[in-house]
Amino acid sequence: MLPKDKLNRINALAKKAKETGLTKDEAKEQSLLRREYLETFRSSMLTTLKGVTIVDPQGNDVTPDKLKKIQNKDQLH
Repeated sequence: MLPKDKLNRINALAKKAKETGLTKDEAKEQSLLRREYLETFRSSMLTTLKGVTIVDPQGNDVTPDKLKKIQNKDQLH
C-alpha cells in the first residue's frame, strides 16, 4: 500500500482537477502517482491470489490449473 501522504496527494490532485483544473506539472505528478498506486495495487492483488485455494461445496480443490502453476512455480503450495 502507498504511504498515506501519497494517497492524500492523489486525492488532493483529483479534487483540484475537478474544481479548477491542473497545471502541466500537477497533471504529470498525478499521472506518476496513479501509476505507482496501480503498480502497488496489482502487486498486492497478485500476492493475494497466489495464496488462494478454491474449494467446492464437497471439499474438492477446484483451483484453476493456471493459478496452480503459478503457485507451484513460487513454491507456495
